[in-house]
Amino acid sequence: MAKINQAITLMEAAQESPSLARLTELTRESSLRLKSLQTLIPDPLRNAIQAGPIEGSEWCLLVNSNAAAAKLRQMLPALQAHLNSHGHGVEKIRLKILQNPR
Repeated sequence: MAKINQAITLMEAAQESPSLARLTELTRESSLRLKSLQTLIPDPLRNAIQAGPIEGSEWCLLVNSNAAAAKLRQMLPALQAHLNSHGHGVEKIRLKILQNPR
């Protein structure tokens, strides 16, 4: 019998693979965390931040500049408290400064 190859969506593929399903869930959770913080982050900083990886109870924010990271460092206790009060269970927020492509 000939095998018919059919295209499937990324979501269908993720549901079929436990590791892809977990990665998809972590990506969704990271995005939700960042979205929940939007009201606490000043407008000029919002475009400088991206949701990063979740590793256990540690969450990483990707930041596009040293200046934005410096400001965010001052805000980390408030951001972490907000996340924990909304059930996210974050013990530490780590910042990673993205290198500008040359």
